[in-house]
This record gives sequence, C-alpha cells and structure tokens, in this order.
Amino acid sequence: MSDFVLPYAAPRAVAPPRRRRSALGGFLAVLAIGLGGGLGATYYSVSRNVVFGAVEAGPWTAWPRTGALDADPYTRASVARNGETPLGLGEGLVFTARRDSAGRPLLAQCAYRVVGRAPQARYWTITAQTPNGQLIANPAGRYGFTSAEIVRGQNGQFAIEVAREARPGAWLPVTGSGRFDLVMRLYDTPVSVTSRVIDPATAPRIEQVGCP
Repeated sequence: MSDFVLPYAAPRAVAPPRRRRSALGGFLAVLAIGLGGGLGATYYSVSRNVVFGAVEAGPWTAWPRTGALDADPYTRASVARNGETPLGLGEGLVFTARRDSAGRPLLAQCAYRVVGRAPQARYWTITAQTPNGQLIANPAGRYGFTSAEIVRGQNGQFAIEVAREARPGAWLPVTGSGRFDLVMRLYDTPVSVTSRVIDPATAPRIEQVGCP
C-alpha cells in the first residue's frame, strides 16, 4: 500500500487590515509631532535663555528658581549653556533687562541712561553683557558698577551712562552693534521671590538718550 501525501501549499501572507494600518500611521504621526514639539520647545528655551517663574520689575526680569536645587530641566539646560553660576535662593537675585523702559530692544549702537534706585539690597552690581551671557570686552576695561563705587545725587538716585563713546560720569562702555543685556545682581536682598511683579518705582529706569 503506497503512502498518500497531501500536496504542500505555502502559507499565503495576510495583509493587515487597512484600519490597522491607518491606526499605526496615526500613532506614529502623533509620536513624531510630540517629539518634534518637545525638542523644539527645549531648543527655544535653551537658545533664548527662557526659563520659568519670572519676577518682573519694570524692564528688569529675574528668575529666582535658577539657583534652586529643584530647578526645572529647561532652567538647568539654559544655565549650563551659559556657563554662569546662578545665585542661590538665599544669596540674592539676578535681574536681566533686554529692553529699555519704553519696550525697545537694547542695541549697542544706541546710548542709554540707567537712572533711579536699585531695589533694597546689602550690595548690588550692574553689568553689560552679550545675549549669551558674556561680558562685553572694551578698551576701557570697565564691565560694570557696584553699589560701593557709584555716586548718588542729593535725591539718592544714581545714573549710569551706557554707550560706545565715552560719556561724563559713570560710563559703562559697550562695543560693536546689535543686541545686548543689562544685568543687575542683588546680594542679600529682602525682595520677595514669591511676587511675580515688583513695583517698577523700586528699580532703575533704562532710558534711551540717543540712537543713530
């Protein structure tokens, strides 16, 4: 009796249903959009030095959480990119101005006057720096002023002249052209970090006094 062998037929590939393909494609699209959006937000925050929890005083803005142990990842990345050591919450506050009191961007080719009183602090400094956080090199070798050396008028206010050309009084040189920042550091200050807006009258004004 001969053995009977059934003919072998290779299994046929079964195409996935269109609905399954569509669902998979939609999931991948959403994943790509989410990933791209997250990376985009991270790049924007780090490259523009955008951190959260700002405290404002006129044209000046401070981010108290930059020196906190529980600072958010965007803040940590921004600080690491600049290479600057932030002040701890118990040490003081760092205020940055990227615009004058009229809301115009600070430009090195223009001249400004920083006038008024600094918020209450045991010691403070005002410096000029690039948007990347670097001090602005200049032939005069002057990078800022401190509360110990600034001269005040009879009304208790001070004035700092920020310009490329030499000015009488407290002259803070800038060079080149394009945008720059003014940075005010307050050491041992009672200014509350829980307030989101501080009375502008307690912070120096930044007035544009000339621009070609």
